[in-house]
Amino acid sequence: MPLITARVKCFPTEDPEKVKKAILNIFPESIIDESENGFVATANSCERLAELVRNMKILDSARAVLLRGKRNNSVKIRINKQVAFVGKLSFIEDRDPPLGSIEVVIEDERIDEIIDKIAPSTTGDEVNS
Repeated sequence: MPLITARVKCFPTEDPEKVKKAILNIFPESIIDESENGFVATANSCERLAELVRNMKILDSARAVLLRGKRNNSVKIRINKQVAFVGKLSFIEDRDPPLGSIEVVIEDERIDEIIDKIAPSTTGDEVNS
């Protein structure tokens, strides 16, 4: 079971409940605690993340982002907070948008299997098994 940690800043101009909703839209079963500048959420399921990747048909780009973020037994990615608030998914690899991002670390002894679960490899339009 993976350990997922999501950290997000909450700026003074933001509604804290909307920031929490952005996290819950990606990790609905997460436990959210306040931190110094925002929130830290922990979860053990990336099913919703995988569902968003499949529904938005971004398997290849999501897989590439996950593989680029892989270090040993973990993957570090950043997700656009405003896009997450509306229930969509957009990865960030360059500069943060004005209101920041959700920084996600997924840790698991079998991280390659987790990556395959979130974004399986494809050939053309077919998912490789």
